[in-house]
Amino acid sequence: MPLFITFVAPLAAIFGMPAVVQASTDTGVTLELTQTTVGYAALVIFMIAYLVVMSEEFTHLRKSKPVILAAGIMWAMIAIVYTDHGDSHAVETALRHNLLEFSELFLFLLSAMTYVNAMDERQVFESLRAWLVNKGFGYRNLFWLTGFLAFFLSPILDNLTTALVMCAVLIAVGRDNTRFVSIGCVNIVVAANAGGAFSPFGDITTLMVWQKGLVEFQTFFLLFLPSLVNFLVPAFVMHFAISNGKPVADGQRVIMRRGAKRIMLLFGCTIMTAVGFHKFLHLPPFLGMMTGLAYLQFFGYYLKKTHQPGMTESKYVGAIGDVTPVGKEEHLFDIFNRLARAEWDTLLFFYGVVLCVGALGFIGYLTLVSEAMYIDIGPTFANIAVGVLSAVVDNIPVMFAVLSMNPDMSLGHWLLVTLTAGVGGSMLSIGSAAGVALMGQARGKYTFFGHLKWTPVILLGYAASIMTHMWINAGTF
Repeated sequence: MPLFITFVAPLAAIFGMPAVVQASTDTGVTLELTQTTVGYAALVIFMIAYLVVMSEEFTHLRKSKPVILAAGIMWAMIAIVYTDHGDSHAVETALRHNLLEFSELFLFLLSAMTYVNAMDERQVFESLRAWLVNKGFGYRNLFWLTGFLAFFLSPILDNLTTALVMCAVLIAVGRDNTRFVSIGCVNIVVAANAGGAFSPFGDITTLMVWQKGLVEFQTFFLLFLPSLVNFLVPAFVMHFAISNGKPVADGQRVIMRRGAKRIMLLFGCTIMTAVGFHKFLHLPPFLGMMTGLAYLQFFGYYLKKTHQPGMTESKYVGAIGDVTPVGKEEHLFDIFNRLARAEWDTLLFFYGVVLCVGALGFIGYLTLVSEAMYIDIGPTFANIAVGVLSAVVDNIPVMFAVLSMNPDMSLGHWLLVTLTAGVGGSMLSIGSAAGVALMGQARGKYTFFGHLKWTPVILLGYAASIMTHMWINAGTF
């Protein structure tokens, strides 16, 4: 109880602070809170929450907990101030808008994670691991192979899904080699984010720019070389930190479980459904992903109905998912078990982040920062700063703030901000959805501080990619 009183008392004092009324609208009053105690308190709460997230490696406190708590406190403070001014509807409307953004992201990720877990359970990644190891690839070869696969798959699968798939392969290959898995995950995050920057479907921010009509579909590919440089520069440096050894080849052949190839095909169909729904029907991508999840549900029903008692479908033990001991009957495929194995800490972390950043945006901080950047320092340095900012604050609200301002910029500058917002998040593990997801998937091996030690070389790649863009695409400025 004393702790509760200590925590609530300062908030009660904050709630009593007056807010500054900026303007009145038909829907109610709009309050300027950026220079009030409530605004400052929201910033402090957000920063404290992120510091706790960064210390997860030491505290072992799941990263979703502090941001969920911070989101609730921040929106409660805002709501009390608006209620005092006779308008509670504006806060509710803004909160529901932010919840809608999270819901779309949540359903998209849930479908992608379920497919990844289903392929894991069918031993797809274990089979690939065994093939790579038995082919005699060393750790350095595997480092480059997973990196290039991540770079070239992310424009198609999106950077988050690609990172999840490649991380599953990396963990299966690296197994007990924590150093290799840690550096390999950093490489995958950088490669996936870089690959997603030159495709409208590679990242949510590129999708936003394309939907806005600021950059044509084919024009995004002007960012291919800058994105490749962004990946290659840090990868070249990290290459020397990888040992020359090889994973121990056990010589055993891993046979994927029944239906594995068909699940991979269904996953490809799901991606095409999401792309088709968005491109031709102008529907949100999450609807296509959830429709694709139904493909997996019906196929899971088929696997259950056609399963014969006593059949042994797996000949190897050691997959990173649920496996069956050699010689024992394999359990039935259950789609809801795959749903249950989704990385819920990551999904709830996104909930907290979206609502926290949404609260800061509603207070007015995102607009304030964006206006100061584009008016005071100009579009070139402002767009470079957007990338740096997206490493700390999620790139989606940052890009949304830029698009909302719609500054008068050339095509080259719009491409620049697309590039920086896409790859800037690679500088910190919490700066991109791919990094956050991999921290959950490779918990204990890929951590915030494990990524942080490579931030200087990632920053070097960031600068090199910007210079490459300004050189080869000079005619667009």
